[in-house]
Amino acid sequence: MDSGDTAYTEFDFEDQEEDQSSFSGYESTGDFSEDLKKSNIFFIVGGPGSGKSSQCEQLAKKYGFTHLSAADLLQNELSSLSERSKFIKDIMECGEPVPGGIVLELLKEAMITSLEDTKGFLIDGYPRELKEAEEFESKIGEPKLVFCLDCSAESMNSRSLMRNQTSQHSNAETIKEGIEGYYQAAKPLTAYYERKTQLCKVDAEGTAEDVFLEVCKSIDSFLNKEAAAFSTETQ
Repeated sequence: MDSGDTAYTEFDFEDQEEDQSSFSGYESTGDFSEDLKKSNIFFIVGGPGSGKSSQCEQLAKKYGFTHLSAADLLQNELSSLSERSKFIKDIMECGEPVPGGIVLELLKEAMITSLEDTKGFLIDGYPRELKEAEEFESKIGEPKLVFCLDCSAESMNSRSLMRNQTSQHSNAETIKEGIEGYYQAAKPLTAYYERKTQLCKVDAEGTAEDVFLEVCKSIDSFLNKEAAAFSTETQ
């Protein structure tokens, strides 16, 4: 299941006009813009209970990719003693939405940190809406493929409720709201990547193994094409 779904849903990431430059870690990591653009980036999107996190964990092991969860990165930042963490907590205590740009900062910093030791990046649960996708492409780069783990609202609800029995995740009403919010935001997002021919819809109603094999087929096909293109260029 998706351990970060509820944690991410609890924060309303909105772009704000505030100057966040003092909270950015980019300056200390150097300019890796071109390296990031050339790297293999895969988005894994899907609603609560679609299985994003578990699929990413398996894919990371198989291909040597780095799994980055937007929700986990935010939680890790909140548990730190950084100035940015204090900034986030102050906003949350005031009941205000956390600026969406902060999530992008966290993702970029994590990607730069892993850049030399990874074969690619699996971005779990991000972007959640078209605006975030456009911002990511502008400041980091375009994904090679976008996997949409597609399953019904009924399946997502039952899986989330089942997970809810053994954890402190949100209640049934919050789960329902999260699913509805996902569908509303996902439609323009998936349409955008479908037009760009980067979208891979995967039937997530089946077993985790079936979903994994389906995703692997698309990744293997992509990697084989990349290898063939590189071989042609070097001849």
